[in-house]
Amino acid sequence: MNGPHDYGGQHGWGPINPEAAEPPFHAEWETRALAVTLAMGATGQWNIDMSRAARESLPPLQYLSSSYYEIWIAALEKLMLQRGLVTREEILAGEVRDKALPLARRLAASDVATALARGTSSERPPHAPARFSVGQTVRMLNLHPRGHTRLPRYARGRSGRIVAVRGVHVFADSHALPPGEPGAGENPQWLYTVSFSGRELWGPEADASLEVSVDAWERYLEAATA
Repeated sequence: MNGPHDYGGQHGWGPINPEAAEPPFHAEWETRALAVTLAMGATGQWNIDMSRAARESLPPLQYLSSSYYEIWIAALEKLMLQRGLVTREEILAGEVRDKALPLARRLAASDVATALARGTSSERPPHAPARFSVGQTVRMLNLHPRGHTRLPRYARGRSGRIVAVRGVHVFADSHALPPGEPGAGENPQWLYTVSFSGRELWGPEADASLEVSVDAWERYLEAATA
């Protein structure tokens, strides 16, 4: 989707001013936002790509006027509403009013550190050889899907060079689709790191020393022709 999150390379957003010794959280409620999001994700009602898609599909005005964790909470509300885990009345009231639905899994507080340290791998065994190799010139396809995608707008239609082959991984675009929807599922495919010159992406006025790397699934790429 061409959502409000995808504004790499656009002008007018002002400078990035990193904080010195920036704390992980800027308010106590942000710690709770992270905790609740992790706890609900561990129930298995949705996967990480569905969670990203929920954030990226928020209305542009809401997304751009919200802080990082405000976006997380808005997306969590959206996911829970879609699955009947909460009602709008409960969100507005800030309290449980209906009997909670049973969940197959739950994350206990004592298991959080172990679960975070273990993580979850997206790598899968290959079922076919990689189509591209290191050093090969490729072009990003100019795709504008209505659903979730990890293909940034600024790289679409641009040519770059394969600098690494990362193995076969779950395809985020289809993994974000609801089960039962056409094309939904892991659909693993080869993942590559593609390097682009700044001038290829943004024209002759861009910094000549700039180089941008994008991790791209094979479905995003085609062999570049002269």
